[in-house]
Amino acid sequence: MKNIFLTLFLISSITCLNAQNKPPRKVQLALLIDASNSMDGLIEQAKSRLWAIVNEASSLKFNGVAPVLEIAVYDYGNSEISDKNYVRLQTNFTSDLDLVSEKLFALRTNGGEEYCAAAIEKSLQELVWSRDPNDLLLIYIAGNEPFNQGPVNYKSICTIAKNRGVFINTIYCGEYQQGVKESWKDGATCSNGAYFNINSDAKIAAIPTPYDDQIIQLNKNLNTTYMWYGEQGVMKKSNQGIEDKNALNLGSNIASERALVKSKSAYNNASWDVVDAFQADSTKILELKEDQLPEELQGMGPEEKAALINAKTAERARIQAEIQELGKQREVFISKINRNPANGEVKDDFGSAVNKSMKEKAILKGFN
Repeated sequence: MKNIFLTLFLISSITCLNAQNKPPRKVQLALLIDASNSMDGLIEQAKSRLWAIVNEASSLKFNGVAPVLEIAVYDYGNSEISDKNYVRLQTNFTSDLDLVSEKLFALRTNGGEEYCAAAIEKSLQELVWSRDPNDLLLIYIAGNEPFNQGPVNYKSICTIAKNRGVFINTIYCGEYQQGVKESWKDGATCSNGAYFNINSDAKIAAIPTPYDDQIIQLNKNLNTTYMWYGEQGVMKKSNQGIEDKNALNLGSNIASERALVKSKSAYNNASWDVVDAFQADSTKILELKEDQLPEELQGMGPEEKAALINAKTAERARIQAEIQELGKQREVFISKINRNPANGEVKDDFGSAVNKSMKEKAILKGFN
């Protein structure tokens, strides 16, 4: 009997240990943006709604643990793209959210042929998709030309995506029924994805709140806790400030949404930031040569370095907590406005289309 109990205890312990050691689930989003002449509005919506999308993804949990978010960006339909089907990879799957923002802000439109199936095919071939069936794998393709045009058969591509557990979600920039006629709905449902239509020329409705100025100031304070390291550190730290300005130029509401992302685990810069890298592996930072470190850490011994980094870590956590608390109050404020019938029906835009379908598919995968 003792042996039976011992065996059961060992099995239970091993199961718990394995559960604890399992890496977090992934959410992989591939954004395929039509960059032909008429799609300037779509690109503006994608830039404006990036941080709302990341905040939605950050709110997902799998067994109480937030997933790792990876985003890839393609543009297609631009005649300046050298690829024969006018499809271009801007960035492979990455958790570097500043890089994703940089790539979106760099997109420019030009006339060309829009081949949706070719864009999807290339994303399936080039990107490193997860093979874990519990991960959430999503393609979002947005445009306004017939979905079935071009040299690639979209039905065969849909079959490949479905077999690999990738949901193709389509966003037609035009009238709903016209998108149905032009196969955008079928292009989604054939892989169990979602179909949306949007007015890509519509400006994103900005809802200023009494909390935005405080959040933006806290974000400035938050930036002082970042210390670069390594060969690309200075450039990456500079880019953080550039993407802050890009968000603020779109409006205080967008800047607030970006700051909220920066208060969460999804915004991790261990590849260039001393604090995040120290949390991941303290020995890595302490062993770096002087010329690989910021001035604040140069000339210090290991204990002094650790003390300064721990102080920055504590300061960052405090500021992030303040931003998150203000974010909750901001969300309540916005929800009251959106629920007000006098404000009319809230129509889908690029961001709301992504968020709705992402949440729906996440539930199917066991996220909550």
